[in-house]
Amino acid sequence: MADPPDAPFPVETAESMPHEPYRGLHEETMVINMGPQHPSTHGVLRLVLELDGENVVSCRPVVGYLHTGIEKNCEWRSWQQGVAFVTRMDYLSPFFNEMAYVIAVERLLGIEAPERARVIRVMLSELNRIASHLVWVATTALELGAVSVMLYGFRERETILDIFELASGLRMNHAYMRIGGLVMDLPEGAEERVRALLRLLPGRIHEYENLLSANPIWVERTRGIGHVPSEQLIDLGATGPILRASGVDYDVRRATPYGGYEQYEFDVPVRGEGDCYARFEVRMEEMKQSLRIVQQCVERLPRGPVKIEDPKLRFPGDLEVGPDGIGNSERYVRHIMDESMEALINHFKLVTQGIRVPPGEVYQPVESPRGELGYYVVSDGTNRPYRVRVRDPSFVNLQSLPHMVVGGLVADTVACTASVDPVMGGVDR
Repeated sequence: MADPPDAPFPVETAESMPHEPYRGLHEETMVINMGPQHPSTHGVLRLVLELDGENVVSCRPVVGYLHTGIEKNCEWRSWQQGVAFVTRMDYLSPFFNEMAYVIAVERLLGIEAPERARVIRVMLSELNRIASHLVWVATTALELGAVSVMLYGFRERETILDIFELASGLRMNHAYMRIGGLVMDLPEGAEERVRALLRLLPGRIHEYENLLSANPIWVERTRGIGHVPSEQLIDLGATGPILRASGVDYDVRRATPYGGYEQYEFDVPVRGEGDCYARFEVRMEEMKQSLRIVQQCVERLPRGPVKIEDPKLRFPGDLEVGPDGIGNSERYVRHIMDESMEALINHFKLVTQGIRVPPGEVYQPVESPRGELGYYVVSDGTNRPYRVRVRDPSFVNLQSLPHMVVGGLVADTVACTASVDPVMGGVDR
């Protein structure tokens, strides 16, 4: 049969098909771009995939599309102003960036936040870990076909963000933790909201497990998919759930405790399979352990200040939630405007010039939902950082993605990318 006149290549028919397999099919591979606008790349991530049919021959992650420049911006602002930048880095877990930055600066200053502030920091960070994992299970389930779990995950996350909004005035990018403590204390009713959440979430997490753990589609798409041995992950510098899912018991909260974590009882979930399903199990168990820590925070939350007493270092102002939003309390405004000229001058200097930090350098790691988040901060003795460099776990963990997907199917690339849980705000900082 003759080829159609407009056919771009010969049309094979049953009569023209050879009896032996067509050997030319595997002589050439195809290179395609997955992203940077793909809905399953979790942000502006581009994966250059080389395919042999449906099989992935090679994978090259390409980053840099977001260009936030947060590290350099911190070096051109005062020490306190840096918090407003770092909180926007990993936008799914802002409290961890705030905590790592402020503890690093506090170590340079040789100070420690009051006990109440430290407990609140831990409590909000663990709630943030749960909120981040809820986004992970919601989006991953959606990408693998479980739409209902996506709706449930975001429903519970909204409840946590309500608490964040009550405490800081914002649902994301809070800038709530400051050098020497917090911007302000928890408002009235915040502790009751946290206790209500502690009663709600255990049952909801159990529902997610009932929906997914034995779901045949979920198991087929995740079990045995994206396996990477622990030795290879260690060589790549991977941390967080993907490392613990490969059998390595490493958690910064245990290895190098910070912010008072040595006072809390919790388990570090570890699995040995090293596949997408094991990473799912680790994250689900981490949410339960975070609830344990939050429960302990509520029980031990002491009374007292949330900022250091030193007027030369403490964040200026005395903020509270009023009828028109968050602002300086009437008592504080009356103090600096009517009662004390020295207090007004000090407030003005701290706002316009900021504090001075003694020369030195420090590296402060914390355990974010994605792994070890580290801040290397250098001071030259002035009122702004000399250097701020961040070890973002999303950036480091992306190195493991090609090892997960090569040899698998294109469809498995979606599951593997989700299992890494990258946030491109941190990658392209």
